[in-house]
Amino acid sequence: MNTSTSHHSDPRLSRRDKDAPGRGAAVIIYGLYLGAIMSVVTLPLGALVAHYKLGRGAAWVDSHLRFQIMTFWLMLLASAAAVVVWQLLGWLAVPPITAWSFGYLYITAAIAWYIGRCGVGIHRLTANEPIARPNRLLFG
Repeated sequence: MNTSTSHHSDPRLSRRDKDAPGRGAAVIIYGLYLGAIMSVVTLPLGALVAHYKLGRGAAWVDSHLRFQIMTFWLMLLASAAAVVVWQLLGWLAVPPITAWSFGYLYITAAIAWYIGRCGVGIHRLTANEPIARPNRLLFG
């Protein structure tokens, strides 16, 4: 049986309710992402689950999984860039208050952005709505 044909004809995959395939995984991933604020290890775990589940459920749930994957990669890229800038500030012998201020401002902004993305995602998921633009930098 051709799975791509059956994938499009399966009525469960177009249903937008709490029983939609993959919705439970998306809920768990948002929980893992929010848990990463206290324990960083849950962020890559959530990203791995999102990568694994992508394409295996309802199309509207896949938009949440793409949003979650994008959140992970943007957070990783921004954090790596911030560490480079922070180290560069140290090597340039700027006053320590400057480097620490940069670090504090970055962490505050990153956490606000991260919680905002998770909040928007959870809100749309509980309303059984897709993320309209999951690959955007802000809130889809």
